[in-house]
Amino acid sequence: METRTFKVSYSPHIHNGSSTSKLMWNVTLALLPAAVISVYAFGLNSVRVLFLSTFFAIFFEALALLMRNRNWKQCFDGSAALTGFLLGLTLPPGVSNGIIILGSFVAIIVAKQVFGGLGSNPFNPALTGRVFLLIAFPVPMTTWPLPRGIEQAKQFMGLATTKVTDAVTAATPLAAIKEHAEKALPNISTSDLFFGLHTPGSIGEISAIALLVGGIYLLVRKIITWHIPVSAILTVFVIAMITHFINPAKYPHPFFHLFAGGLIIGAFFMATDYVTAPIWPMGKIIFGIGVGLLTIIIRLWGGYPEGISFAILIMNATTPLLDKYTVPSPFGSKTMRRPS
Repeated sequence: METRTFKVSYSPHIHNGSSTSKLMWNVTLALLPAAVISVYAFGLNSVRVLFLSTFFAIFFEALALLMRNRNWKQCFDGSAALTGFLLGLTLPPGVSNGIIILGSFVAIIVAKQVFGGLGSNPFNPALTGRVFLLIAFPVPMTTWPLPRGIEQAKQFMGLATTKVTDAVTAATPLAAIKEHAEKALPNISTSDLFFGLHTPGSIGEISAIALLVGGIYLLVRKIITWHIPVSAILTVFVIAMITHFINPAKYPHPFFHLFAGGLIIGAFFMATDYVTAPIWPMGKIIFGIGVGLLTIIIRLWGGYPEGISFAILIMNATTPLLDKYTVPSPFGSKTMRRPS
């Protein structure tokens, strides 16, 4: 008779074969459609920005690991590459090399390694680097070269363009609405926002359809759940619909807010970060609602045209509280009341 033994081991007892490296590279893969569109729209400038931000993120990760007497080869686990790639996607295509390198340093060293490395950082590293650069270098971080189809872009914006050195620049759709709503609104095409070939903006935010393809890929592969992106996007949509109904001449239609700016890349790729987002479903929904609410408040009434970066970082600070108070009840914990 066969003798069966039971081995006692630590959880997890069932493993699906996933790893940190596979998850990180899958998210990077999901961002490639947006990167390809940006290369078509802005040319080699997009390649330069994405290469430098990714390369120096890996470099600073290796340097920090060496200084902490850790295995420097961990810099190739995909987390640093994803941080650098995301940072590059949030930058203007014409930003200088020095600003890109400084942003990678802040994202990896200040926002991640200072707190203990992967899994210990309280705030999203890529967004921390991006917000630092926006505050430190407001002019180059808000100078937007026009993509391919300059004449179409001029007509799309309905605003005057500006000659900066050898580049022609214009305001992003969100900035145009913030400054000249009545003049810009009639010239905004939802299809241009959706496809993104004629829209000024950050490298990774110009094409809504490319980002949606990547977001759906993450959902299908179960790398992320629907709770945060759906709740954030739905919150923005509902508030935008209300304000547009009240004053359509001043506030654009809700689909404009969905497709313009960084809402989609923020909701699918940054707010869902495993480390800085809540664990439990209800916490994720509250987190997403907070991201959407803060984003639309800043867009409509704040000092910046876009609010997704600030919204996610602010909600990152609430993650420990949400994790504490949204823990689901264990199965069978509720005592059933017996009939009298």
